[in-house]
This record gives sequence, structure tokens and C-alpha cells, in this order.
Amino acid sequence: MSPESSIAHYRITGKLGEGGMGAVYRATDTKLNREVAIKVLPPAFAEDAARMQRFEREAQVLASLNHPNIAAIYGIEAGAIVMELVEGEDLKGPVPVESAIAYARQIAAALEAAHEKGIIHRDLKPANIKVTPDDTVKLLDFGLAKASEQSAAPSAVSPTMSPTLSLAMTQAGMILGTAAYMSPEQARGKPVDKRTDIWAFGVVLFEMLTGRRPFQGDGISETLASVLKDTPSMDALPPTTPPRLARLIERCLDRDLKTRLRDIGEARIAIAGIEAGAPDREVTTVPAPPLTRRSALSRALPWAVAGVLGVVALWLWAPWRTVPAPPETRTEIVTPATDQPASFALSPDGQRIVFTASTDGASRLWLRPLATTTAQPLPGTEGASAPFWAPDGRAIGFFAGNALKRLDLGGGAPRTLAPAVAGRGGTWNADGVIVFAPSLNNPLMRVSATGGTAVAVTTLGQRQRGHHAPYFLPDGRRFLFYVQDAPDMAGIYLGALDGRASTRLTPADGSGAYLPAGWLLWVRAGALVAQRLDGTKAALTGETVTVAEGVPVDIALSASAVSVAATGLVAYRTGGGSQRQLTWVDRPGTPRGTIGDPDATLDAPRVSPDGRRVVVGRNVLGNADLWLLDGARARRFTFDPATDARAIWSPDGARIVFRSHRSGSGDLYQKLASGAGVEEPLLASDHTKTAYSWSADGRFLLYSVLDLKGDADLWVVPMAGDRTPSVFLKTPFREAYGAFSPDSRWVAYQSNESGRPEVYVRPFFPPGAAGTAAGAAGAQWQVSTAGGAFPAWRPDGKELYYLNPAGVMMAAPITVSGATLEPGAPVVLFPTRIVGGGVDGQQGRQYDVAPDGRFLINTELDSAAAPITLIQNWNPAVKK
Repeated sequence: MSPESSIAHYRITGKLGEGGMGAVYRATDTKLNREVAIKVLPPAFAEDAARMQRFEREAQVLASLNHPNIAAIYGIEAGAIVMELVEGEDLKGPVPVESAIAYARQIAAALEAAHEKGIIHRDLKPANIKVTPDDTVKLLDFGLAKASEQSAAPSAVSPTMSPTLSLAMTQAGMILGTAAYMSPEQARGKPVDKRTDIWAFGVVLFEMLTGRRPFQGDGISETLASVLKDTPSMDALPPTTPPRLARLIERCLDRDLKTRLRDIGEARIAIAGIEAGAPDREVTTVPAPPLTRRSALSRALPWAVAGVLGVVALWLWAPWRTVPAPPETRTEIVTPATDQPASFALSPDGQRIVFTASTDGASRLWLRPLATTTAQPLPGTEGASAPFWAPDGRAIGFFAGNALKRLDLGGGAPRTLAPAVAGRGGTWNADGVIVFAPSLNNPLMRVSATGGTAVAVTTLGQRQRGHHAPYFLPDGRRFLFYVQDAPDMAGIYLGALDGRASTRLTPADGSGAYLPAGWLLWVRAGALVAQRLDGTKAALTGETVTVAEGVPVDIALSASAVSVAATGLVAYRTGGGSQRQLTWVDRPGTPRGTIGDPDATLDAPRVSPDGRRVVVGRNVLGNADLWLLDGARARRFTFDPATDARAIWSPDGARIVFRSHRSGSGDLYQKLASGAGVEEPLLASDHTKTAYSWSADGRFLLYSVLDLKGDADLWVVPMAGDRTPSVFLKTPFREAYGAFSPDSRWVAYQSNESGRPEVYVRPFFPPGAAGTAAGAAGAQWQVSTAGGAFPAWRPDGKELYYLNPAGVMMAAPITVSGATLEPGAPVVLFPTRIVGGGVDGQQGRQYDVAPDGRFLINTELDSAAAPITLIQNWNPAVKK
């Protein structure tokens, strides 16, 4: 097959190799724009029904495996398997002992995952093991694997049916290499089980350490004879090899199936103990041979007497003996800078951590094994926030692109599971149920971990704004979640999948986490504290214990900067994360001064019509209100205990309309900009509303209505008369961030009708005016061309600004001729470093345009992320 030929939508770009099961090619997936490997059967094999069946079985076997150390399969097309392209070198020895230990642990973990699914590799060898540039091990070619089954009688299996020999007949070198890794039972053609992989694992580990195979010969027969009779000497191992590792290899290479290491998981645990420096001990206990009745009795009597004496001695000695608890240790993990200090999560087994970080201006997820000092970015997670783990540690859930997504660590691109316009956290139980917060103002939803229709699992109480940051308890039925609302209602609640009434456990600044030992951890007044949780009574008991000081809460996500593993490991981060600064920027992107002080909670600034004042959201001591900035002066504008946010000015600058949750739903209120008078209700309903724009003639207000599914529509309300709202634009898609043009003739907005957010313009007809229906049904122009969000007009209406997906400020010229509007080609103005990023930003429009044409940008300041601290063996009962 030549380069540039294709299989389905995969374009072949080169040949990688060839073996008994066919040729392997590098190819490009033209749909997803990624590199893949494709294994193609040669024509002679394609005509053999038995081999074709084996080929299809390989696809099925690979597809059932999902593990970070096993090369993933993406699909099967026209006699070809499409697989993960693993860049790197074949595993070759000798390697340093430390590297061999790290590689062996990963190989054992991969085999353990396969064995748990009843799959045996049967062809484990260095040629089927790749080491990527970041020292990640990947097992390849499970084509010789078979599902574990009851062994047939030895007589039913012929040596000629050994799959390794029958599938590689054309390449003697490959046969020789494969034969050297066969277990004795496999070499004899007998039935095999997972212990044949354990034998091959021992051979590979020996070769990694020494640089040579333990079983050798001049030909196949001599090599197989060596496998059947030779015993490798552990003296050949490097002198720095830990004795436990040498004993492990001996156990793996035991020809007696009854005494060979029985479970590769035991090898993984032993190797992890070697890495961690655990005390020296045997890997497993070899069962003693069965006793005859007489010998059993003769041996049992003296041991029984000794046992009684031992119990007495232990009883006498125990009161004076105390077993010291393991010491608490705290270590730090340094991460790249991040604007989401609370977006991190420990894996359930406490072996890895995933976190959000930015290194090239783009925020994405990074994964770090705690046994290493390096982290790797996870492709396809740009704009991600609030990661959480699958219970088996093989997948990660997160939010990006207005959706809840899932990334399988075994390979493949992230998959969308459900809409989530501004996700506020998720949790995953062992039954494959994900509970998540789809947006700021919704109850919690539940959805299958494979995707589907999401349904509400909690009910918003009276005056409750939204339910955020769920966290399953170990039973997988109950979960913690956070209610962000007035101080008398905000805090951590306990809910359940069966929909029973939720119980408030404690006031808190943000979300909580649960330690399996029975402790609830949460943040209170900047301190990470813990208290016993009585699950049967749904109440906290005992004294509150301080775990750490200076732990922040991400107010946007309601997330405390803490995570725990099922093993009891605790992770937290101190510090306030990135600060924000309102910065004036000119058209070329040059900073021209600031207004107000830096603050980590600044939100959605809006410039007054005269350009002299700014109204901005700000959170002080857990209370979100609006503040007015006038030069160097800052004063609080709203005072209600509930959240007040997202304000706009009237055209004359005399009034400010904003969203408030004081009545439970997000309703619209207005207040004199001078601060005098009361805050007057403007619009009230069961759905959350956000005001976006006020027409220049002062007659109409444009706002959005968000339903429980996370969809939004644009509405308009007259500011005089009976104030009866009417729909401006209602579609099956999400329309938001509407903006009147300076002459009030047009409305710019963003919509995801194309599958991603883009900026559009429609004509505006006052409610009831002629042409309203025609205008709503057609007359639409797309302004952005490659993704766009958060539109704003130039003061003279001749340009429309917006952000592209990378957070770059764009400008599109606008030409109007009669009833027709013509958008020009967008041009790049400047990168913004804006809060929330570009299209995937969840925090709304974080910039505004002043009357003189300057931009006011809510800018993230450079700040190094505080390290993540790990606590091992935390025990409040032990006095420090």
C-alpha cells in the first residue's frame, strides 16, 4: 500500500512495519485530524476464513481494553484495525534499575487490567512494548490474546496450534524472539492461563535489567529447550538490583504452575513497594504441601500448645506495648500557572493527579503520576475545568465547550456526554452514573457515563440559586453538594440518587470532600477544616479540626481547593490563585492604565455611557455584590445577602439593571446609579435571566432566559408601559450575549446553531411593529468565521468586536445599506489574557468598550500557582 492511498477516511502516510498478522501503516484520520496506526491483513490471509476470524477477534479484544498503558483501538475498517499511534522506541535492555522498576510497574498494571477482563496477552515481549518519550509504557498487539476460558484437555491441543508459531511462520527471527518469551506450558502446546503472561513478564524484566534474554539458543528448538530446562541465574542481575526484585523474577520464572506467582497484581504491588521503599518482604506466600491425617495431628499438637502460650504472652504484654501510628508527611507538587487553583483531583487509588494549568496561553488538563516528577498535557482538553475521576481511574470527566465531557485515558478523543453551559463540578459512581452541575442556576443532573439524556436529581429549594460541586460518598447513592446562596442557606448539603429531601450539613465557603475514614473536609473562613460525618444521622459530630490554613475557594465553580483519594491521601492548595485587574487597552492592544485594585473575584465590568465610571461584580467575604469604580474610588452598590451580578447601564447613565437571586430565581432589578432609592424589581419568573443590552433610545431591554436544560433564548421587554416581555429569538439552540447596535436597528448575539459558538446579527423590530415576523424568521448574517463569542459594537456601529476561541480580540467591519447589513472579513486586533478565555470561557463577557473606543479588559495577572500539598497518613487523633 503506497503513501496517499486511503482506507475509508484514513489517509496512509507511511509504513511502520510488517509481521505475521499483516503490515502496519501510519495514517491520518481526516475527520478528527489525528495520526493513527492501521494494521492491514495481507491478501493471502484475507482469503483464509480462520485467519480473518482471528483478525476480527483482535479488534474485539483490543476494544474491550481501556488502560493508559495499553494501546487503544479506534475502530475497524475494511479488513484493517485502526489503532492508537504510539510514538517511541521498543523496550530494550539494559536500562537503569530505577527505570526498569518504573517500566515493570506499568507493564504489570496493563496486564492486570487485561487479566481482570479475562484476557491473556500470550505474546508479551519487548517488540510488543513501546516506551514513549515521556517514559510511559504502552503494550501493543493483543492479536495473540485470547479470552480466558476453561482449559481443554492437554491431548486436545497440538504443539502446531501454538498461536505464536502459527502466526509468524514467515519470519524466523520473529519466531525465535517470540519463542524465547514462551512459558514452558505454552512451549509444550498445553493450555495456558494468565500465568503464561506472568512468566513472560519475568523474562522481560530479566532482559530489561541485564540486556540479554534468560533463555537462548541457536535455533527455535534450542531456544525452546532452554525454556524447558534452564534456570536463569539471578547473579546476572546488576548488583544494585533490590533483593525483592530478584525474588519476584524467580517467582515469575518458576516452571511449577502451582508455585509460580499467581496474580500479576501481586507483582504490581510488590514493585510499587520497592519504589516507595517499603520494608523488605516476600511477594506472596507459597502454599504448604497437604498433610496426611497422622502428620497433621503430630504437627498440630505442639503448635497448639505453643499457640496457647503465645496468646497468654501476648495478653500479658499488650497493655505495655503501643504500635506507633505512621507519621504524617506533607509534600509539595509544583504545577504550571493556573487561573483555576481548585481544578485538580486525585485519582481514586492515590497514584495520579489531574489538574488544570496554562503554559502557552491555553488552559488544559495535565496528568501527573505521583511516582514521577513530570506531568503531561491531555490532548483535546483545551478550556477544561473541574476535572473528576471515574471510580476505576481509567477515565476523567470535565467541562469544556459548554458540555460535560469524558476522556478515556486508554486513548481516543474526549466524548461529549451532556450539555453543560457552565459546568460547576461532577462526580462518578461505580454503577456508571455521573451527577453534575450543568450551570450556575440549575439543580444537579444525572446522566450515564456513556452519555444520554440528563435528568434532574435534586430540586431547587425556595430562594436557592443553584446546586454545585457534587461528590459521591462511598456507597455510590448519596452525595455531597454545595448551595451557593444567601448566608443562611449556603453550605454543604447531603443528597441522594433516589431524590429524597436534601439535608444541610454545615455552612461553608465552598464544596466539601469526604475521607473514607469518616471525615468531611471543607473550607471555612480560608481554613481547611474537618469534622466527623455520621452517615446514618446525616449530621456532623465531634469537634472541628483544622487541617491547613489559607486554602482558597474558586467562587465561579463553588469548588474548594481540596481533593482526597480512596486511600486516604489528601491534596490541597493554598493561596488565592490568579488576581484580576481591570485594564484599559487601546486598539493595537497597548495597555493604557488600570482602574480599581487587583482582585481575584472581579466579574463582567461595564463602562458607563460617559466613560467615567465602571460597574463590576465583586465578592467580599463570601458575598457577591456590585461595586462602582470612579477613578481611584470604589464603593459598594448593592447590599443584599444574596448574589447580585451582571449589570448594564441605562443609555443616560442614570440607572443600572442587574440580576439578583434574592427571591430564589435569577430575577432582574434596577436601581438609580447614584445609589439613592430602593432596588426595584423589574422582571420575575422561575427561570434565570441576564440583562445584556439597553437600546440607545431607552425604550427596550434585551435579556436572556435560561431554562433547566441549559438552553437560552433572547427576549425583549419595554421599559415603559406594562413591561410585557416578548420573544426576540427562540430556537432549539443557545442564543446569548445580545447587543443592540448604537442606532438600535440591529442585534448582535452568539449562537451555537452551527455546532460551536459563532457571532450573528439580525435586524431589530420593536414588538408589534410591522416586519417583526419576517425579521425573526430570516435576515440573519454570520459575522465570525472560525468561532466567536461575546459580541460588542464599536461606538459608531461600524465594527463589531468579539473574542475568538483563543481569547483574541477580533474586529469585523459592518456596512449597512438600507435594510441590508454586510459584515466584512474579521481581523485580529490583540490577544487579551481575558478572564475565562475565548469561546469556551464560562464566565461571560469580561470586557467592555468605552465611548472613546478604548477596551476595558478584565485581565488575569501573571502569578505562579501555589504548589499542591499532599498529606499522607493524616490522623487528627495523633498529637503533632
